[in-house]
Amino acid sequence: MDINQRKEKFGEAYLRAVAAVAGFTLYRPEVDDDSVDWGIAARGTEVLRRRPRVEVQLKCTSAQVLREDGVYFSLGLRNYDQLRETNLLVPRVLLVVRLSTGLDDWLAQSEQELALRHCAYWVSLRGHGPTTNLGTITVVLPRLQVLSPGALQRMMERIDRGEAP
Repeated sequence: MDINQRKEKFGEAYLRAVAAVAGFTLYRPEVDDDSVDWGIAARGTEVLRRRPRVEVQLKCTSAQVLREDGVYFSLGLRNYDQLRETNLLVPRVLLVVRLSTGLDDWLAQSEQELALRHCAYWVSLRGHGPTTNLGTITVVLPRLQVLSPGALQRMMERIDRGEAP
């Protein structure tokens, strides 16, 4: 596999691990023609009565995107426009997995742990305004919005209540 395919597969593994620990299932549209790479679904529980779902545009980067005030990611305009739509039944988020530039640094393994490095950040672009940019737009993902099992559970609880992710 070339490096971009490896990044994609690593991002999928990160998403699978977080969703599994959080207790959610993943589904994948056959064709990504709507800026949706993955969907995350909850089964009905006492807390999640409405079986919430969220759809994900998954990106992975080893570029230097991390700054003190956020994660600066260059997103294609097609993806941006589709992620900022407000009339969707299932909310969407952008998920950016940040990787080291060195492939050997992506994963560490011992008898005690399997560590995936570094982490993924998420943001909802719902309702963001249009842009006059021609090819890409820089999206800033809050550094506090790391996709962890707990963060994903809280996101699904908000969606279950009819709130934004």
